[in-house]
Amino acid sequence: MADLSVNIAGIKLKNPVIAASGTYAYGWEYQDFLDAAKLGGIAVKGTTPEERQGNPAPRLAETPSGLLNAVGLQNKGVDSFINEQLPRLAKLDTAVIVNVSGADEAEYCAVIEKLRGRPAVAGFELNISCPNVKRGGMAYGTDPEAAAGLVRRVKPLCDKPLIVKLSPNVTDITLIACAVESAGADAVSLINTILGMAVDVETQKPKLSTVTGGLSGPAIKPIALRMVWQTARAVKIPVIGIGGISVWQDAVEFLLSGASAVQVGTANFIDPLAPLKIIDGIEKYLARKNLTKVTDIIGKLNT
Repeated sequence: MADLSVNIAGIKLKNPVIAASGTYAYGWEYQDFLDAAKLGGIAVKGTTPEERQGNPAPRLAETPSGLLNAVGLQNKGVDSFINEQLPRLAKLDTAVIVNVSGADEAEYCAVIEKLRGRPAVAGFELNISCPNVKRGGMAYGTDPEAAAGLVRRVKPLCDKPLIVKLSPNVTDITLIACAVESAGADAVSLINTILGMAVDVETQKPKLSTVTGGLSGPAIKPIALRMVWQTARAVKIPVIGIGGISVWQDAVEFLLSGASAVQVGTANFIDPLAPLKIIDGIEKYLARKNLTKVTDIIGKLNT
């Protein structure tokens, strides 16, 4: 049996498959379908200092090959997360990565400060790429200087590895990746959703209350794969690949292109067992290739 374990800047994963933030809630919601302990990790729902109601409905719209969302970081706030969710997450035998969001630097810092010293937290994922909020989010993720400034501000507060989640809504994602790397990021995850929209031709109105939203799912995979490949060549820190990963072949493509791990998002809504099927597929692929470790294929794309 192949060794599927990977190490992301000190975050030890039993396999390279992580449930993506915003698609897996806090893990226990999926317990009727699968054992979360079989996953490499869980990136939990975005956490902010105070409770957020999110955007008004409608905030989801299906597309022929993906999903548009404008949820707007709905969550109960960091105190509720610590009191209600973290005790449950502490019982899971998997790496828990907390997705940290905020409207400004002070809010990002406030969340991390409250989560310091929590044994159940394996790492932080700094969300600088959400397209569905009016402040924060992409305001940092599209500006290398702003992104680097935020990382420099929060990094000294982190007692666990800091992953920075990057936005694809830029001309050159490697500029942002290099900027956050130089500022102290331990890893990067990419990509977040691509800004898009949909229109109801009968009502002649946008399908989302916010008009635009974030596109995820199979439609964005080729873009995500290209950006992961570019970023892995530009930085020395680990890269986590995200974007349209639905089956094991998708995951292997990202690993070959330089990702040290992957996150599965929209596929969870279609098939809750998708992450386990992907893990099984990777293991069988390695066996077929007579490889003993998943790390044997990371960055091994023949170009």
